[in-house]
Amino acid sequence: MSRIKPRLLKGFRDYMPANMLPKQRMLNQIAETFESYGFSPLQTPALEYSECLLGKYGDEGDKLLYRFRDNGDRDVSMRYDLTVPLARVIGMNGQLTKPFKRYQIAPVWRAEKPGRGRFREFMQCDIDIVGVADLMADAECLAVGCSVLEKLNVGDFVIRINNRKLLTAMLARFGIEEGAHALGVLRTIDKLPKIGEAKVRTLLTTENGLNTNAADGIFEFLALSPEAVSGWFEGDPIGESGAHELNEVLAMAAELGVSDRVEVDLSIARGLDYYTGTIYETFLKADESLGSVMSGGRYNGLLSMFGGAETPAVGISIGVDRLFYGLMELGIIEAKSSPSDLLVGVFSEAERALSYKVATMLRTAGINAEIYPGSPRMKKQLQYAHRQGIPYVVLVGKSEFERNEVIVKTMETGDQENISLDAIIDRFGGEKL
Repeated sequence: MSRIKPRLLKGFRDYMPANMLPKQRMLNQIAETFESYGFSPLQTPALEYSECLLGKYGDEGDKLLYRFRDNGDRDVSMRYDLTVPLARVIGMNGQLTKPFKRYQIAPVWRAEKPGRGRFREFMQCDIDIVGVADLMADAECLAVGCSVLEKLNVGDFVIRINNRKLLTAMLARFGIEEGAHALGVLRTIDKLPKIGEAKVRTLLTTENGLNTNAADGIFEFLALSPEAVSGWFEGDPIGESGAHELNEVLAMAAELGVSDRVEVDLSIARGLDYYTGTIYETFLKADESLGSVMSGGRYNGLLSMFGGAETPAVGISIGVDRLFYGLMELGIIEAKSSPSDLLVGVFSEAERALSYKVATMLRTAGINAEIYPGSPRMKKQLQYAHRQGIPYVVLVGKSEFERNEVIVKTMETGDQENISLDAIIDRFGGEKL
């Protein structure tokens, strides 16, 4: 058999145990928080018929689909996000109880240019509330998002919100109607935090073909205070509706106790086709250059694309890989090579059964206890614990067992002490190490 050079596709990564362990714990915390708000898990396939995905993300999004013909000559694509597959699920299951509150944690694929915190395969954690037109659903998404980020101890963050109706009305004022041109302008506006006003102005007049008056008008709109938005759109029913919705969501955010985490940013555009109302993007204040780590919004028209009446829906999505990448850079998350709280050493083959008994007792108490395979020299077992970052080693020999004791060695200091078998659970079972 010929040798194969081991290599990875650009934009894809292996997660080694040192990173996968803290990432998995992050995912568990996210799922627990979602369920605490009454969201139930849903899983959809990685592959969808291409027709289910095409036309939902705009021309730019369609170009980023991993699309191919399978062995049955079917036109299929790997899912680009978790929202459109949810819309397909709703279209196939009209009997679902509303509101339908679901969460999904799964990978998605986009054939875009990789960069800092940007990958071609990445994990999304979504919640969505389907069947509720009331803006309380929009505010609840803010509350859930805040709860998740606070539980993950990400540090200070801000959720920037806007309303797509305001952008639609603003563009219409300058003769930019809905369609590919409008989406191009919105994507350019969305780049404002990353590239600054000067470059955005240049793109608006060159790539988007706007005249100077239109570009000036857009920046006049972007400079409005939240209080001035309603007056700017006076007499415009779409703009007035967007301003009213924005103020309602802000008031409800205050009722839910999360208004200190929320601020209005009229440049937030969310370039996907399907957003119709509230839109969100979230940034870590310690490093906003990382980009948005949690985003979403209201998409009342998407579900009707799969048949049936228009169904209101709103949701948020956490980009776990980008968030994890940023928290690792900031030192908030540390790599951990082993899930073990304790390594149970083996003195000899004759005493191995005693190590098994102690390890079983520890695991029964909810402590992750690993036994070193075989019975090599104790130095080798201690070296293994050190390299794996296992904080404690438990040693038990015949004499210790007869005294109802074990030896606990603290790897960081090298100190060791004798502890009774009855006390070891009290010592290590109360909290995760």
